[in-house]
Amino acid sequence: MSTTRRPRDGLLARVNFPLYAVDMLTSRHVLVAGGGGSSKTGVANGFEIYEIFHNGQHFCAQEIVRYETGANVVMNFAVRNEGRRALLCAGQESHCQIYFVNPRVLSDDGKEEVSIISDYKSYKDNHDVRAHENGLRNRRNTTSSVEDLPNGHTASATGDKQPLPTVPPDQNSNMKRQLKFDIKIGNSVQSDFLPTEPLQRVVRIGPNGDIMVTGGTDGHLRVWSFPKMSLISDINAHTKEIDDIDISPDSKYIITIAKDRLGIVWDIKTSKRHYDLNWETPEGIKYLYKRCRYGTIETQRDQYRLFCIANPLGKVGKQRGYLQQWDCSTGTLRLAVGIDESLSSLAVRDDGRFVAIGTMFSGSVSMYIAFSLQRVLHVDNAHSMFVTGLQFLPVTNEEGPPVSSDTEAAVLSISVDNKVCIHSLQQRHTIPAWLAIILIVIVLLAAFTLCSYLGL
Repeated sequence: MSTTRRPRDGLLARVNFPLYAVDMLTSRHVLVAGGGGSSKTGVANGFEIYEIFHNGQHFCAQEIVRYETGANVVMNFAVRNEGRRALLCAGQESHCQIYFVNPRVLSDDGKEEVSIISDYKSYKDNHDVRAHENGLRNRRNTTSSVEDLPNGHTASATGDKQPLPTVPPDQNSNMKRQLKFDIKIGNSVQSDFLPTEPLQRVVRIGPNGDIMVTGGTDGHLRVWSFPKMSLISDINAHTKEIDDIDISPDSKYIITIAKDRLGIVWDIKTSKRHYDLNWETPEGIKYLYKRCRYGTIETQRDQYRLFCIANPLGKVGKQRGYLQQWDCSTGTLRLAVGIDESLSSLAVRDDGRFVAIGTMFSGSVSMYIAFSLQRVLHVDNAHSMFVTGLQFLPVTNEEGPPVSSDTEAAVLSISVDNKVCIHSLQQRHTIPAWLAIILIVIVLLAAFTLCSYLGL
């Protein structure tokens, strides 16, 4: 039986174009992307970078960069943080375009202090660029939160049209520091070759950063060297367009799902089919896999699970969508939870503890415990339209210190309604271990005294 705790937070930021993809650029910066398409609709195409922080009461977002991509809408992307820079691989119609994202910290007089991500991590540690202990930060007045949200943005690609966000000054200096991201265009490769209207649907970068995989409307799974983007293998994986791809945490396998109703796990080394995902559908109804994600197992970091969402195919009345957990060693379905509508998005937290789903019609977001698929959070009508993407705030320190807050988990959601929302799970209040031991001792002593008094 699911137990749902009260949701917190809500609207975090609003942009002026539909959103299709979201991912963390660093442990504290989120990148959202989308657009109105190549037609002259007047709706921009591009992406925005926000810094996420917690002010002691709720999460807030500070816009850092807005970058427009001209006529090319960004439908999907993947991020790789290489230490000296971050690489953004964006799906733009039939091509995959690389962008170089270089952070810089500037002093008040415009002099550069830090120009690479690894130095910025060290700078944050030494200068306390994180939230203060009391949860308060000095922000400029364009900071957006669930209580104070601007309706538009005017920052350029490098933030030159507006003052850059200030970070806390050095204790030994009165000079303020500013964070800035420089974005430069890199190489581009064609990743989908459908004769009519080719489109890259998904891109992923391997955990080791040595491969990139793409899938699209031609049904081919393509594996590329990264960041050189030279083709390693081209697998005719599906007869219809690929909807989603993910790479296992040990970089041994790739999962692809497509509109031919197949879910296939591939061996990266041999480019051969490892196994198919097969399950007994309820009442013989045809189901279509929609999204897939690998997630590590909390207590066994070298082990992992596979999560999928599946929807009934066609008009089937009151049939339910399903959140599934698969055993990666045997390829068998372990757990499945029915949801009363079709599902559109899926995310797994970096430590593998929580899973989140977004819905197709009500725009709702739910969070589940990964190992049991017990629902712990539900936000009804989080968006006015279907949820196009979800991303958990990270809790590991791989890309720097995570955002400090009083929550157990927080997930970002985006939609074509132009909104970026955040939904957090309250900490469960438990008594300290030492207090529990004292209470147990007191109860035992009281029971012993009572038994002695009664002569038992």
